[in-house]
This record gives sequence, structure tokens and C-alpha cells, in this order.
Amino acid sequence: MNHITWNEYFMGVAALSAKRSKDPNTKVGACVVNEDKRIIGIGYNGFPMGCSDEVFPWGKTDNNYLNTKYPYVVHAEPNAILNCTSSLKNSTLYVTLFPCNECAKLIIQSGIKHIVYCSDKYHDEDSFKASRRMFDAAKITYEAMPEVFVDIRRAS
Repeated sequence: MNHITWNEYFMGVAALSAKRSKDPNTKVGACVVNEDKRIIGIGYNGFPMGCSDEVFPWGKTDNNYLNTKYPYVVHAEPNAILNCTSSLKNSTLYVTLFPCNECAKLIIQSGIKHIVYCSDKYHDEDSFKASRRMFDAAKITYEAMPEVFVDIRRAS
């Protein structure tokens, strides 16, 4: 066969969405797919609408928290959820980076039931341990798909 799988296709959409991010350090993309294998939402990490990329900081470290990106950036997962065109009940989220605890809460509340992710580089940090704990309690399944991420990055 000379065609990609559904997982490869939807993760490719997530990876392509990540390329829209202006974050110089971590570009993340997400794609929400319903039970009929239809894309119902996409998103990437960036500042809220109306918050200029030239005014708000992209830095990761500064003595003043307000001079970093962290209090301002909207993650790819909430952006994809907010951009959804229909019900998220029983949908699948494809995301290039395993979700943090704040995104996990939104994912669970939205009705998403499965997560496919590429990278889990923050696996041992508490906020990501909390994500897995909440996903497990809420019976949200998740699976790694790291080899696709490598292939997509190589092709760009």
C-alpha cells in the first residue's frame, strides 16, 4: 500500500498546525477527529486573539514571570477544542506533545475519549503525571505515536 494510515494522516494535520505557532521554542499542534473520522477542530499554541506577537513575550526565563510566555500562551489543545465545529463527545485528539494538567482538564470536560500523541518529553514533570492520573481516572485512553513525528519533521 502506498497510502498513510488514518493515525498518520491526522497526526500530520496536527504537525502541520504546529508550524503555525510563532513560539520559538515549542511548537505544538492539535487535531480533533470525530467517530466518523472527520476533522472537527484544529489548533496550535499561541497568544489569545488581539494579543500581539510583537507586544507579548515569547521568552521562557526572566526574573519577572510576567515577562515570560507562560501567563499568556493558549495551548494547542484548548485552541482545537474552542475551534471545534460540532460535539466532541467520544472524539479523538491528535497532539504533537502530551497534554499538561490544565489541558487535561479541558480535554476530559469536553468529551474527548482518546488521545494520540507524538512527544512526551515532559513525562516526569508533576503536571504531566497529573494529566495521566486524571486521564486514567476518567477512562481517557492515550497512545504514543513518536515515529510519525520523526517522519513528519524529516519531510519538512
